[in-house]
Amino acid sequence: MTELVLPNHTNQLGNLLGGQLMHWIDICAAISAAKHSQRVCVTASVDRIDFLHPIKLGNVVTLLSSVNRAFNTSVEVGVKVFAETPIDGKKFHSNTAYLTFVGIDKDNNPVKTFEIQPESEDEIRRYEQALERRQRRLKTRHVSN
Repeated sequence: MTELVLPNHTNQLGNLLGGQLMHWIDICAAISAAKHSQRVCVTASVDRIDFLHPIKLGNVVTLLSSVNRAFNTSVEVGVKVFAETPIDGKKFHSNTAYLTFVGIDKDNNPVKTFEIQPESEDEIRRYEQALERRQRRLKTRHVSN
């Protein structure tokens, strides 16, 4: 997914608003989740979004997402965000985010999703790390309840 940072996307310093980027991340991840599960998917959680570098007015933002792992009714989607200055072509990695989505049926009930079979070393690494993040998230959720 690619977006151009326009004035209405920025704060008074000319930086992309964090909320705007989070919106784009959610949309990009939701598309990947829906394509994987072949269903409408809703955002269940956002584990973290790391803001590494500011994105400026006029930058071209590219969001790359992948379904890292499928669980029973949910999938974890990782999103990497890159920004580019179109005049000189300089690109940089600005953000990483992990989100969990649940596929739902026509009555808004969660439904089982398709499994993932990781093949490459990178896919296997992301698959294993997704389980670690899920275990931490569930542990934290149980502690706070």
